[in-house]
Amino acid sequence: MFFTQLRHELWKLFGKKRTYIGFGAFLLAQNAIILMFRFSRATQGMRRTLEGGGYPVADFLTAITIATQVVIPIAYLLLPLYAALVGGDLVAKEAEDGTLRMILARPISRLRLLALKWLAGALFSIVLALSLGIFGLLFASIWFPQGGLFASLPGEGSGFSLFAANEGLWRYGMAHVVLASKAITVMGMALLFSCFNMKPAAATVLALTLLFANFVLMNIPWFQEYRTWFITYHLNAWQWLFLQPVPGARMIESLSLLAGFNITFFVIGATAFQMRDIKS
Repeated sequence: MFFTQLRHELWKLFGKKRTYIGFGAFLLAQNAIILMFRFSRATQGMRRTLEGGGYPVADFLTAITIATQVVIPIAYLLLPLYAALVGGDLVAKEAEDGTLRMILARPISRLRLLALKWLAGALFSIVLALSLGIFGLLFASIWFPQGGLFASLPGEGSGFSLFAANEGLWRYGMAHVVLASKAITVMGMALLFSCFNMKPAAATVLALTLLFANFVLMNIPWFQEYRTWFITYHLNAWQWLFLQPVPGARMIESLSLLAGFNITFFVIGATAFQMRDIKS
C-alpha cells in the first residue's frame, strides 16, 4: 500500500502544470546563457586564463565547460526557487483546496501521509537537479565541441581546475547527483512551513527568505570565519567536485549536516502537522 500511495502522490504532483514551471525556466535560462557564450565575447576571460597557463583553448573551451558555467548561477538562483515552490505546495495547497480533510478521513496516519509527501517531493527534487545537468550539456553540445573540462568556481579563490574529457564528464555527473541534496533540503524547508496554517505562497516565501538571509550573512566580509555556520555554505557542497583534489572530509561533513537539517525540518513539520486542526 505504501508504494501505491506514493504513486498517487507522484501522480498528483506531476499532474499539476505548475510543477513543470521549473523545467521550462531551466530550458529558457540555459539556452539564453549558452547563446550569450556562443555569440558574444563572454568566453574571452576563459580564453585568456587558458592561454596564460599555456593550455590549448580548443581542448577546454568545450560543451562541458560551458554547461558547468551555466549551471552555477541557475543552481544559486532558480533551483531553490522551484524546489521551494513545490515544497510549499505539498501540504498547504491541499489544505487550501479542502482535499486534505478528505485524505485524512481515510485510515492513514498523518505521519505516514507527510512521509509520502516528503518522498514525492524528494523524487521531484532529484529529477529537477538531474534535468538541469542533462539539459545544459545537451544544449551546450549543439554550439560547442566535446573535450575536457575547465572549471572556475565563485568563492573558491582565483584558481581553476582542468580535467580530461572522461574525468570531467564523471565529475559533472556526480556534481548534479550531489546538487540533488540542495534541492531536497530546500524542498524540505518549504514543506516544513507548509505544515503550518498558512498559504502555499507564504510557505515558499518564508523558505526563500531564510535562504536569502543565510546567503547575505554568509557573504558579509566580517562573518567569513563563521561561514560554515550557515546552511547556504553546505548547500553548495556540490561545487567541490570541480576542485582538484576534491575536499572529501569537508564534503562528507556538509552532506551529513544537510541530512541532519532534513531530519530536523521533517520532525518539526510532522509535529506541527500532527497538532494542526485541519477542520479550521
